[in-house]
Amino acid sequence: MDHLTGISVFSARTRLCEPVDISGHRNNVAVSAAAETKAGAFNVWGNSFSAEHLPAGESLVNVDGVPFEFPPLCEGPDNIRCAGQFIRVPEGRYDWIHVLAASERRCEDTVELIFADGSVDAEALRVSDFWAAPAWFGEVKAFESLVMHYPHHVQRGIPAVMWAQRVPVTRRAGLTGIVLPRNVAIHVFAVTLQRTEP
Repeated sequence: MDHLTGISVFSARTRLCEPVDISGHRNNVAVSAAAETKAGAFNVWGNSFSAEHLPAGESLVNVDGVPFEFPPLCEGPDNIRCAGQFIRVPEGRYDWIHVLAASERRCEDTVELIFADGSVDAEALRVSDFWAAPAWFGEVKAFESLVMHYPHHVQRGIPAVMWAQRVPVTRRAGLTGIVLPRNVAIHVFAVTLQRTEP
């Protein structure tokens, strides 16, 4: 496939990708402004990402050729803190579920994929720690907040990382929903489905 350029590969993947609306499931504030660090509560210590180092809220961002709808920032909940939420998706055949996610510590847990024929598959969701470190599970670093917010101050020299991870859809059937794990350490900021090539 030497004749394919990076642009054509990017375009081919993007054409198959469909961001999912997860706005009704957001239940946590993980991003705060420097002037309002107390608003964030990514973990029990009240740490949060710096809004000033992340893309604009509600923008369409691209990570490794995958488009994501970035959540609104500093306007209320901006992520799903996983507690078994059911996300309904447009029925279709997909190869991958892409997520923008971060974890309070590196986590491996299970998502359930629900299909139109009644089948349910369990697949692994693996997310590395948001404290800046190499990706433990081979994810792509999506965004990095160059400072860490604490409830009462901005701590320089401690970055926070948001990862782009993916979950395979191996069953050749119409996917209709995703059940997130019951693991409040895992935070999901955006979800995009990649359709099976026609």
